Formats: sequence, structure tokens, C-alpha cells
Amino acid sequence: MTDKRAERRGAAKPPRKTAAANPRADQSPLDFSSPLDIVCGVDEAGRGPLAGPVVAAAVILDPKRRIRGLDDSKVLNAKTREALYDKIVERSIAYCVASASVEEIDTLNILHATMLAMKRAVEGLAVAPTLAKIDGNRCPVLSIRSEAIIGGDALVPAISAASILAKVTRDRMLLDLHERYPMYGFDAHVGYGTPQHLAALIAHGPCEHHRRSFAPVREAYARRGIQVTLARGATTVDAAEMIEAAFDLVDADEGAPARAGLDANAAAGLTVSSDGGQPAGRDTDAPAT
Repeated sequence: MTDKRAERRGAAKPPRKTAAANPRADQSPLDFSSPLDIVCGVDEAGRGPLAGPVVAAAVILDPKRRIRGLDDSKVLNAKTREALYDKIVERSIAYCVASASVEEIDTLNILHATMLAMKRAVEGLAVAPTLAKIDGNRCPVLSIRSEAIIGGDALVPAISAASILAKVTRDRMLLDLHERYPMYGFDAHVGYGTPQHLAALIAHGPCEHHRRSFAPVREAYARRGIQVTLARGATTVDAAEMIEAAFDLVDADEGAPARAGLDANAAAGLTVSSDGGQPAGRDTDAPAT
């Protein structure tokens, strides 16, 4: 089953251009270089871990409802990310959080799976953007114009907001996995290849949520005499690539992701309908109104 989740919210009235409150970047979703553009920020979380999906988010901020403190999710502690997550969900014009599953990562490779998650997030927005500003040096194939911005999660507030939504959502998903597989310690490392996680892989072997295309997971299978066979065309990830891909890290000051407010839809990989609807028979953390 495809591990895919989207969470949406939209407003009918488009925003108007306002002056920037943050001296580093303009928070308005309207791009001043092209006044007719509606801009969404896009970022991901979870390229480097050995387990769990890769999650991406797209956000269109409302210039009339500014959010102070937006920054790259990696430099924020878990408590601050959680507080900003709630503000982004409440105040944004539109947002969407989506993911690519472990199966998709192992079939496509981590880069292409990340691009797929980003594409899902942008296409899931309840308000259609005309320009996507994406953190990094690559853009997914979209039906709208896109711009890759290296370090954009610290420069463009809409990308910062997307990085926070993606990080918090993925951390919550791994906390749910910890409830099912406590032996791996997902609550402490959210899937990254820490010494604790590597030791657990040796002791218990991988589970279905580990990425078989990543070298430490393949090695853990090999220790048990299991040869990993990937789909034709799939590529593997060695240790050097994992280090390069590990853009978001477990909090150095806390050692664990935020624990509050586990979203059942995120954990189950469900899709929430546009305009904030809920899938039948499931509960979801509805955005504040």
C-alpha cells in the first residue's frame, strides 16, 4: 500500500501584497518580481534516515497573518517547531503535507522519491500556486514554474514553514512506529543511523519500515543470511550518500523529536480531502479556525 498522506487547507480570497516584516525575506506569497504569481514554499524531511517515509510539505503563507520565528526546522528545537506547526496550520492560506513510502524509496531511489513527495505536496494544495520555491538544488517536475533555492529553508519564510510541517509530521509518524516497534528506539532517533539504531538492527534485524536500498539495512539482512533484491532500475544508497542526504537531524539538545499531538492520518499514511475534510472512519487533527 502506498504510504501517502496529504493534508490540506485553503481560503477562497487571494492575498494582497504587503511589506515584509522579516528583513531576511518577504513572507508574502506574492512574488514581487512577478506580481501576479502566487508562491508556495516546498521542503522535505527524512532523506537520510534508514527507516520510514520521506515527507514533503508545500505552504502558501498569508501576508495578513504573519508568523514570527519561522526558520529552518533543523535549527529549531522540538517545542518551538510544534508551536510554529500549529500557527502555520491555522494561519496559512493553503498547505499540504505528503509522503513517499519506503517501498517507493526502494523502488525509485531516495532522490526520486523525494521529488515525488514534493510533487504530491504541491499538487495537493487547495489553492493553486503559480510558482514553487523549493529548498535545495533540484526541482520536481511540476505543471507550474519552480525555482530551486539552496538554503531556502533559512531564507524564504514559506520554505521555512514547509520544512517545519514536514519535520513535525515525519517525527510524529516515527513516534507511532515506535509504539509498534519499540526495540528500534525510533522515538530517540526518528530513523537515523545512530549507534543505538545500528545496534538494534544487528540485534533484531530490519522491519518492514526499514529502507532496503540503504547499505546498513542491507548489511543487517546479510548478517541473517538474507539477500536483498531491489526492483529493476532501483539504486542503492551507501554510507557517503546517507551522510550527504541527512539534512534534518534529531535535536542535539533534546535527543528526540516532539511528542505532542500524534496525527493518526500521518501515521497511517492517509489522504485528507481538500478544504479540510476528513477520511471516513478516521480522526484527524483539524486546523484551528
